[in-house]
Amino acid sequence: MPKKVAAGLEPSVSEPSRRNPTQQRSRERQERILAVATQLIATKGSDQVKMSEIAERSEISIGSLYQYFPDKSSVIRTLAERYNAASRRCIEEALVAVQDAQGLADAYSSLLDQYYEIVQAEPAMRDIWSGMQADKQLLALELEESRVAGGILADAMLRVFPGRDAQRVTDCAFLIWQLGEATMRLAISCAPEEGRRLFEAFKRMSLAEIMEPASMNTPEASTGLGRAKSTQVSNQPSKQKAGQ
Repeated sequence: MPKKVAAGLEPSVSEPSRRNPTQQRSRERQERILAVATQLIATKGSDQVKMSEIAERSEISIGSLYQYFPDKSSVIRTLAERYNAASRRCIEEALVAVQDAQGLADAYSSLLDQYYEIVQAEPAMRDIWSGMQADKQLLALELEESRVAGGILADAMLRVFPGRDAQRVTDCAFLIWQLGEATMRLAISCAPEEGRRLFEAFKRMSLAEIMEPASMNTPEASTGLGRAKSTQVSNQPSKQKAGQ
């Protein structure tokens, strides 16, 4: 999720169906195609961009474009993979060194703040998201990236709170990351003031879950039933005394 990706996106591993440029000229052409596609997506939205328009703006034939990218989904996939790779590096850099609760809270909050700033400033990123939602294969790519990012967060949580149940932490971190992506999309679709409130609300909710005490490991405790029962038990002696 959180990432500083605007500074430069590095090439990702190519799909088997795409041409893998090995010569400098071919690499430069591929980068030009992707730069044009990014600009068009930012201006018109991914749904309105046509392959013929990408070819024309890139000053190549449509046949040449198809040698690099067989369809628009492959263009969006490549851009998404690059955003994801840059994102993952930022997440790892922020969380890999976390060793205590304050460090975890600070690192997570900082990542969310960075990400929110970037999605507001990068219209292409927002529209790449939109393009991914309509394609099952691209949606699977987003889901897998949330699993990876959630795994990095889970590792940090378990270092800070080693007494937690590992599977529950992993599930929680995956859910936080996936819901975080959805929250960002919702926030930037609303008016700025409302979007900021929604973002801050998600930050508070997710931080509360991340920083939950390590003793909350049982199924009952995780749903709040354990705490309720504990409160009832602790109150029973005082009630008995009151009735005597």
